[in-house]
Amino acid sequence: MTIESFPGSSGYIDAGVDKKITYFSNTYVLGLTVVAGIGGLLFGYDTGVISGALLYIRDDFKAVDESSFLQETIVSMALVGAMIGAAAGGWINDAYGRKRATLLADVIFALGSLVMAGAPDPYVLIMGRLLVGLGVGVASVTAPMYIAEAAPSEIRGGLVSTNVLMITGGQFLSYLVNLAFTEVPGTWRWMLGVAAVPAIIQFFLMLFLPESPRWLYMKKSKSEAIVVLSKIYDPYRLEEELDQLSSALEEENQRKNAVSYMDVFRIKEIRLAFFTGAGLQAFQQFTGINTVMYYSPTIVQMAGFSSNQLALLLSLVVALMNAAGTVVGINLIDHFGRRKLALSSLSGVFFSLILLSVAFFLESSGFANVGWIAVLGLALYIAFFAPGMGPVPWTVNSEIYPEAYRGICGGMSATVNWISNLIVAQSFLSVADAVGTGWTFMILAGISVAAFGFVVAFVPETKGLTFDEVEKIWKERAWGSGNGSESESLLETGEES
Repeated sequence: MTIESFPGSSGYIDAGVDKKITYFSNTYVLGLTVVAGIGGLLFGYDTGVISGALLYIRDDFKAVDESSFLQETIVSMALVGAMIGAAAGGWINDAYGRKRATLLADVIFALGSLVMAGAPDPYVLIMGRLLVGLGVGVASVTAPMYIAEAAPSEIRGGLVSTNVLMITGGQFLSYLVNLAFTEVPGTWRWMLGVAAVPAIIQFFLMLFLPESPRWLYMKKSKSEAIVVLSKIYDPYRLEEELDQLSSALEEENQRKNAVSYMDVFRIKEIRLAFFTGAGLQAFQQFTGINTVMYYSPTIVQMAGFSSNQLALLLSLVVALMNAAGTVVGINLIDHFGRRKLALSSLSGVFFSLILLSVAFFLESSGFANVGWIAVLGLALYIAFFAPGMGPVPWTVNSEIYPEAYRGICGGMSATVNWISNLIVAQSFLSVADAVGTGWTFMILAGISVAAFGFVVAFVPETKGLTFDEVEKIWKERAWGSGNGSESESLLETGEES
């Protein structure tokens, strides 16, 4: 796929030579992307591996088997760590650079994996989960930032998207590892301990890779930045890129000093955009995606498949569909449109959740051989969710905010996603115990209806629009089409609405 498919791109990396860029035209950049993307792999692996390991942890620790709260805490403690790690990750990246942040994340993640593998009781295991979460949180901030700052602007979006693929690929890999260790003594300890391997691999590979050229240019040494950039750009382009980088960094610093978090709530058009972006992030989680990813083996067992190995095998199919669906979504999102893709996705999610609910209602009523209905519901859920509600919230949040507020609003929306993720992980089994699995999925189906209404009411179609055109949408929604000049004045001067 050439860069001509990206709107507004020149399609050339070299101003003096007719040379088109493809994703594979610069192996140096591709190597940086793949190595940095291991951070996404760590995130995806940790998300998936705990679901299978939990089946065997319950067998080894009676307290865990008898307590839904302990099970949920083992799962969700990594999310607590990830929220802390992500919050600190921005400062670590600014102060010490992307490379050191990645190395730190790898050390913390590997340490946490080894603590989990050797845990003598559930509480040490929970501490290991917290450490792993800290590493994942730092990596989740660092990986896309490092890739974006090292990538040519024409293919930056496509290269950064590899981090999303690495996340879903990591989830699939985790289920393969889970299945491989089902017959090995100390099953769950191997599942959790082997997570240290990709972190260690990334640590040593990163030692041979450069710091982000953008961070070098801004924080340390322009000459070192030029050395790195010369490996990415041809000479004709290098000087132009350095000029653009210098201007962009100066403008970014000025904007950073000119805006505040309170502006997000004071300026009406920014408030509307943030409400839309944060709402999408919340609904991504509350429609149940991590219920499926974290607890899919447990759900399969609830459906009547008592074998741990069979449960893991079926969950492997779910993870594979999630990865494949993400690839489909990345290809559809710029052709089908964000809004239509989200609405189509939510329609299928609603149908799938109803099917899951019916399966568990039938099972609780004594009907035999209904387990495959639940498995079909899980598969359909992923098939509909992954191409739409998987990538759409992240894509929309990257393009609906004005330049000066993109970082602030994007970070706040991501925090909403983590918090929603934690709520779902911490509550699903308890709610299922309280009202039954069938009613739990019915509740999620009701939330998907609310999400559909939210998209219809608040999410504009941004396919093919420039940032300026998207900004005008929010000004018109805030002030009406006849007050564009007034809203523009408010946005530019920072006046309060």
